[in-house]
Amino acid sequence: MRVALDCRSHLDNELLDFGRQLGCVDIVAGYPTVPPPMIHGHVEPLGYYDFLQLVHLKQRVEERGMRVAAIENVPYFWYDKVIRGQAGRDQQIENWMRTLRNMGRAGIPILGYHFMAAGGTDTSREPVGRGGAMVRRVRYALVDAPGKEDNRLAWRDIGSIPQLTDDQMWANITYFLKAVVPVAEEAGVKMALHPDDPPISPVLGTACIIRSHTALRRVVEEIAPSDHSGLEFCQGTISEMPDDVYEAIRYFGTRKKIFYVHFRNVSGKVPDFDETFVDDGYVDMWKAMRIYNDVGYNGVFIEDHVPAMTGDSPHGHRSRAFAMGYAKGLMRMTGAR
Repeated sequence: MRVALDCRSHLDNELLDFGRQLGCVDIVAGYPTVPPPMIHGHVEPLGYYDFLQLVHLKQRVEERGMRVAAIENVPYFWYDKVIRGQAGRDQQIENWMRTLRNMGRAGIPILGYHFMAAGGTDTSREPVGRGGAMVRRVRYALVDAPGKEDNRLAWRDIGSIPQLTDDQMWANITYFLKAVVPVAEEAGVKMALHPDDPPISPVLGTACIIRSHTALRRVVEEIAPSDHSGLEFCQGTISEMPDDVYEAIRYFGTRKKIFYVHFRNVSGKVPDFDETFVDDGYVDMWKAMRIYNDVGYNGVFIEDHVPAMTGDSPHGHRSRAFAMGYAKGLMRMTGAR
């Protein structure tokens, strides 16, 4: 088990040095920061990750003594039609396959993704964390309040949100995974699914299907029962579900379906909760870490959605260092190295 550096929002040498100073060997990257190749004299978005983009990303990280454990997400508009089940999804699926093949050639082992039609959401950010830290809050009764669509991360440039049912969403994810998981197997790349955040439905009138342990099992055991289909195990989101988070760690960890972990804590379960410092939520993080160790999990943990601390940088270096150090301490207590 290893603590990894969260480079999903940006990646530069200062951040990589910060991670190395904290003892990180791995990173979880966001979108590759190298522009796509020139086409007819200008840069055009390809709709997939280009092989050279990925090689440059990997080389840049390795030059600082680290390695890319995973890439989390592709731009939403690269597969919005897949999620909606709209015309044009087959071309987006072809592009997804190209991304998988290019990642395999570049030696990047995991692609994290979500299947949230309405995108991740909160209802406010307020200074209600420990010591007045700014934290993300969800109050389900307020999710559909006027203006909340402006906070819909996935829909900033997409247009109006379609009204999709559970059955439609399950049909769409099945169509997608049946097509792409065989290619992931061929490429040697694991696809890691993030749950809906918050795990409750509907949001803005559209279904959120990845909201329970049963839903997670349906994806990785029924729809895509492959060694290359598993979970981006967001412990915070899974802790928000009505089910027992410790049982989820044990169940999916025993079956080797946890590909990497967002190690964070929350105040409670849906419909209402706050995100918290890693040591200040309702989940016993020491108990959780012991279970990861007991089931033989040997992947990475990243901090996630850390509270905003007084005097911190825009990236949250203070808060991230606290969360990472706390996780490292728990790992050491289990005897993991």
